[in-house]
Amino acid sequence: MPTGPTNSIVDVPGLRVGHHQRVGEGWLTGTTVVQAPDEGAVGGVDVRGGGPGTRETDLLDPRNLVERVHAVTLSGGSAFGLAAADGVLRDLYRRGVGFPMGAPGEVVPIVPGAVVFDLGRGGDFSATPDASFGARALAAATSDPPALGVVGAGTGAQAGGLKGGVGSASTVLPDGSTVAALVVVNAVGSTVDPVTGELWAGPHLVAEDLRGLGLPAALELPLPAPSRAELRRAQEEAQRSGATGGMPRTLATTVGVVATDAGLTKAECARVAGSGHDGMARAIHPIHTMYDGDTLFALATGTRGRPSPETFHLTLTAAAEVVTRAIGRAMLAARTVSTPSGTWRGYVDAFGSVLQPDR
Repeated sequence: MPTGPTNSIVDVPGLRVGHHQRVGEGWLTGTTVVQAPDEGAVGGVDVRGGGPGTRETDLLDPRNLVERVHAVTLSGGSAFGLAAADGVLRDLYRRGVGFPMGAPGEVVPIVPGAVVFDLGRGGDFSATPDASFGARALAAATSDPPALGVVGAGTGAQAGGLKGGVGSASTVLPDGSTVAALVVVNAVGSTVDPVTGELWAGPHLVAEDLRGLGLPAALELPLPAPSRAELRRAQEEAQRSGATGGMPRTLATTVGVVATDAGLTKAECARVAGSGHDGMARAIHPIHTMYDGDTLFALATGTRGRPSPETFHLTLTAAAEVVTRAIGRAMLAARTVSTPSGTWRGYVDAFGSVLQPDR
């Protein structure tokens, strides 16, 4: 199936994305907001892994009252970063956007959120997003293709010892509806096949995903020994316990949003989010560990109306596919970052002999 015009989540009409981040002087973290149309989008969620950090996920249970979501906040900062959603909620309220409660202007914005663990990666453990990060990310939200890689909630992300980041992808179904994802890749598990050096997501990538990068034949061969050793060292470092309480240094969590312009119910949105986790499992190994709190939200704007049963089946398949590709694109876009806490090499920087620019 073809990608959308920008191969990103904003190919679902009405969605906007904004990032805000802070880097340097102990900081390496940020926040990303996926903003729905003012009337909201039907929402669902699927939370997996042993260490989730979330907000308003119970509200998205199909048994509960409110159906529409006005924005989703994804943030660094672990539990501290949940505060970023407060800034989004307050600014949407000032705009009059939210669940109507009575008189004009009496609204409550519905802003679910999830956080990733990036504490201390910039050098200062206490440098975490607050409400101002959410407000600034919302103010930056546009319908332009979102920046990928080391940006927003992906600023401090890592994945299996390599630099993680933000990725996005889209696809268009035969009926013309769009399914898209935005994912913050921050995982205990690895995104790389240790035998070949290829991204686990590699077989699912399409030409548009590579954005000027090529997949040379070397990707289909065993990785050169020095690169294999480098990858092994990175993975061993990712699993090594830290000095505090025996916890792994890479407490993690991969989070994101899957979206469509089809008209879905809350229960169907939850099913879409669950299928997105299938795509996550293709691209990260191991996945949903006790040290991850992997969370995917689903948004359905409904502008194309109800899908047929056959199209809904394709929507579920596409949800998994765009999540896999978004993870692959995040790893391709992420570049090396060094801070007082260490250096996280980007995939392309670490394995340049495997992934080369088109000539």
